[in-house]
Amino acid sequence: MPANKALIVDDSLTELSHLRTILQDAGWMVSTANNGEQAIERARAERPNIIFLDIVMPQLDGYGTSRALAEHADTKGIPVVFVSTKSTKADQVWAKTQGGKCLIAKPYSADQIIDALKFAA
Repeated sequence: MPANKALIVDDSLTELSHLRTILQDAGWMVSTANNGEQAIERARAERPNIIFLDIVMPQLDGYGTSRALAEHADTKGIPVVFVSTKSTKADQVWAKTQGGKCLIAKPYSADQIIDALKFAA
């Protein structure tokens, strides 16, 4: 059986490390990216089962990254879960219109991240 793979995208090394630990403890293989452009490249090359994506990042933000992933045949079926400090009701709605399955607010619990794995392809 192939291993479950997750891609974590955040410009914060602390957030990358925290999410990596949660997912690895749950038995997932994890790769990371520090920005939207790198995320698109990794997603196309690695075909993860799910992507945890920050919204507020320099250059290409999470929304732009999600839209770019949805435009490529190789990556359009990969579920995106936004993980961000942006967490108002409007942010929740906008995240879904930008292709996200859900928006998890920072700070988050390990249970919230594990629960979001239900969206994995």
